[in-house]
Amino acid sequence: MYEQLDAWIDAHFDDEVKFLQALVQVPTDTPPGNNAPHAERTAELLKGFGFAAEAYPVPEADVQAYGLTSLTNLIVRRPYADGGRTVALNAHGDVVPPGEGWTHGPYSGEIVDGKLYGRASAVSKSDFATYTFAVRALESLQAPLKGAVELHFTYDEEFGGELGPGWLLRNKLTKPDLLLAAGFAYQVVTAHNGCLQMEVTVHGKMAHAAIPHTGVDALQGAVAILNALYHQNTLYQQVTSKVEGITHPYLNVGRIEGGTNTNVVPGKVVLRLDRRMIPEENPAEVEATIRQVIADAAASRPGITVEIKRLLLANAMRPLPGNEPLVAALQKHGEAVFGEPIPTSGTPLYTDVRLYCEQGIPAAIYGAGPRTVFESNAKRADEHLVLEDLRRATKVVARTLFDLLSSR
Repeated sequence: MYEQLDAWIDAHFDDEVKFLQALVQVPTDTPPGNNAPHAERTAELLKGFGFAAEAYPVPEADVQAYGLTSLTNLIVRRPYADGGRTVALNAHGDVVPPGEGWTHGPYSGEIVDGKLYGRASAVSKSDFATYTFAVRALESLQAPLKGAVELHFTYDEEFGGELGPGWLLRNKLTKPDLLLAAGFAYQVVTAHNGCLQMEVTVHGKMAHAAIPHTGVDALQGAVAILNALYHQNTLYQQVTSKVEGITHPYLNVGRIEGGTNTNVVPGKVVLRLDRRMIPEENPAEVEATIRQVIADAAASRPGITVEIKRLLLANAMRPLPGNEPLVAALQKHGEAVFGEPIPTSGTPLYTDVRLYCEQGIPAAIYGAGPRTVFESNAKRADEHLVLEDLRRATKVVARTLFDLLSSR
């Protein structure tokens, strides 16, 4: 049966690549997050395979309050005989804007030297293709199967997933027994970091640059806060996670805005920070510490006040009991197809998968892609996917589904 699955995937691989190209060619930059058109296109392509996609538009008011434009999540349900597991496969279609420096069109889906280029080609429109064609291969066997497969294609990972998988789960539209989510092909990820994102508004008092003593420089206050935050990074390096693949906590300030003109003492500066939390940390304690560091730094600059707003709190993912059959099958078939051991590991990223785990659904992360995020150029110019990784990962997932759902 495994040989038949592999042969079907090889015979239909050109179609799989064309499917991925079509998905890459519809932009899903988030922000602005106008992603309903991509869901519509995905549903249209799936219909061509005989897969009916249930469309679940998130209410417009909720989407706009979240800072997005439009969002429709998709579920494809493939039921088989009673008495088996329901296995869900989740990939997200939203992605950060392309930025500068591309040598291949960010929405081109261009193929050069066995690599497909484009934003989201690796993370994670690739696994729209991996999972769709793995299920098609499975069903081509016409073998007795028990349980069901669900494809979850969602559009909110970049903003935390609460309007993607979180919305589907809260509205009781799905409750699978196992969850496989988009990932890379050379390891099975069973744990990941948490993430705290915060917005810090530093208030001073505007003044003419010729008489700066009449104002309070918000930027100098922001510098004091930045220095205090970056000092924390040196402390984080002394904390080590016990999870393979995860090192230590760290903090990044990714955005700074402020001032009105060159000749004006800035009265307001806004910082946005990202604090990655290892699985062993307590998120409430982490947030309280960050808030105290900021308050103490602001207090060192007379006249400076701050407002602190939490933007995102994503809990870490830890392995749940019951994920063993999924993980074992992925490792077994990964080694058979790739010709090398496929270890389990953690990742410093945070993902939507935590939302399934918080509902008690055992999960793992595996899909098409290279050994590291860096190799894929994800979130950088010239993001790409090695097509041979796509082919082989599709075989691994198809074989795994057969093991989990076969009525042998």
